[in-house]
Amino acid sequence: MLPQEIIRRKRDGAELSEAEIAFMVRGIADESITEGQVAAFAMAVFFRGMTMAERVALTRNMTRSGTVLDWRDLHLPGPVLDKHSTGGVGDKVSLMLAPIVAACGGFVPMISGRGLGHTGGTLDKLAAIPGYRSDPDPELFRRTVKEVGCAIIGQTADLAPADRRLYAIRDVTATVESIPLITASILSKKLAAGLEGLVMDVKWGNGAFAAEPKMARELAESIVAVANGAGLKTTALITDMNEVLGHSAGNAVEIAETVDYLRDPDAADPRLHEVVLALAAEMLLLGGLAADIEDGRVKATAALRDGRAAEIFARMVRALGGPADLLEQPARHLVSARVVKPCPAPRAGYVTAMNARDLGLVVVELGGGRRRADDKLDLSVGLTQCLGIGRKVEKGDPLAMVHAASETAAKTAIARLQQVIILGDQKPAARPIVAARIDAARIGAEQVNAAQARSRT
Repeated sequence: MLPQEIIRRKRDGAELSEAEIAFMVRGIADESITEGQVAAFAMAVFFRGMTMAERVALTRNMTRSGTVLDWRDLHLPGPVLDKHSTGGVGDKVSLMLAPIVAACGGFVPMISGRGLGHTGGTLDKLAAIPGYRSDPDPELFRRTVKEVGCAIIGQTADLAPADRRLYAIRDVTATVESIPLITASILSKKLAAGLEGLVMDVKWGNGAFAAEPKMARELAESIVAVANGAGLKTTALITDMNEVLGHSAGNAVEIAETVDYLRDPDAADPRLHEVVLALAAEMLLLGGLAADIEDGRVKATAALRDGRAAEIFARMVRALGGPADLLEQPARHLVSARVVKPCPAPRAGYVTAMNARDLGLVVVELGGGRRRADDKLDLSVGLTQCLGIGRKVEKGDPLAMVHAASETAAKTAIARLQQVIILGDQKPAARPIVAARIDAARIGAEQVNAAQARSRT
């Protein structure tokens, strides 16, 4: 086969065969296909799209481009489950969700990523915990999952290497926003993790990749169809990302909010709590650990309130090199910013809207995110006590607390936040945090069946 002929066929709108897709993925992984050809292939897919069958073939071959984890030899007494978010601002849900599901009998080998653009990354948040190893050797990773019930780490070099190269090229060739390529990128890593069930948190809104619900639904349906077609039980929730999730955005400050949440969930931000419980219930249902969604919520709530989830989080941190007393003394271990200042409301009124993307960029500009891939983060900076949409304020009341490295940086961030957070005279209508649920039955059996048929060839 010739890569240029496969590229030409896709450029002209043809449906590629399993063999053609397998050839391209092998060439991407072993670099026998040039960077220019990979870019041309990505651009052809970007404009011409892929059928569900093609998406399954691409996903499965990218999964097989490296190591595929197998948990069967550990004889785990529960299902292997995971959750993935498409990214947002203040999204620390994974840190809370993994120990909750583990406390309910699941096993969660969660492979997470760094921040990208305005969105925070779970690995960057974990870097704020002194000593925590997000790159353990395979034996420590497996042992932690077995003994603790969960381990949150970064992608290893041998998991889905074709995705790593393809994504790097997409990132610099304006082909990131392709639903078939996003689908394969996410699922190849999840399938390589050896999961039995996956729940997707697909964000929509001004702080998400998918700005409109329609686009979020298209992505969710693609992921659910392809994942189920490839043999991985998957459901998706579409959740709101038009404001910061929780009270904080940053790295150390989000770890602090996580600790507070696990110690006292009743005092948590209601929107954050609802997302955590909704995703936990879906994971428990997928894994056969709950009879239905309501039963899953009850069990997840019990694991939070009786302290089991907090204890598992503490054990995970300790097993992966972090401090044994993080939950008891977070202030002792988490770095704090040199300057902490309130962002005063410029007028009285209600918080009617905010641009979550721009709010995330404020954190980046403070040093809490990357402008370049090799930037070193300031883990101490960020925002806390962020007011949500619908909150009433008087002039001068804090809209958020700014944690900065200098007075100048704090002043700049405050001025920007006053533009990003919109105040008005009327309280806005409440909007549900969970906008929709997508499962295999809702997207139509024909899509899943077609994907399954291709996956068996």
